[in-house]
Parts: sequence; C-alpha cells; structure tokens
Amino acid sequence: MKPIVEFCASNMHHGTDAIMQRLERDPDYEVIEYGCLGNCGECYLFPFALVDGEIVAAETADKLYDEIVKSTEEQRAHQAALDKLLDDM
Repeated sequence: MKPIVEFCASNMHHGTDAIMQRLERDPDYEVIEYGCLGNCGECYLFPFALVDGEIVAAETADKLYDEIVKSTEEQRAHQAALDKLLDDM
C-alpha cells in the first residue's frame, strides 16, 4: 500500500510545492494537496506534511523531503516486521 502524503497549500511559501511535485512524479506515493490541514502553528513556522496522518516537519523543504522518505521507509519496515510476526504465529 502506498503512503499518503498530504500537503497544505498555505505551507507552500516554505517551498513545499517543489517537494509535493517531486513526490507526485514518484509512483510509490499518493500525494494530496489541501487548502488547509488545520495545523496552522506548524504551517506558519516550518515546512511540514502529513505522512499517513502523522506530522513530518523539517527546517527546510529539502530536509522535509528527506524526512518524508525516512518516515515512509520506517513505516514499511514496521509493517514488514508486523507481517512477519503474524506469519510466524
């Protein structure tokens, strides 16, 4: 299952629009843009996105991309471990 990455249109002033477009070109991600995600404090302060409902943030948009990739890799590893545990039962 593809991770869902949600972006706030109001956060684009941090450069997240380039990250969103980069992820949209990657078939391993489902990318959605909203007018508002309801996280105004985070939105004002730094680049962020929601990855499968969890806030992922960074100091810059480029670092945000790295954090999104890291987060999805960790989620995939956790899912693989859970699947293995269930298979072993």
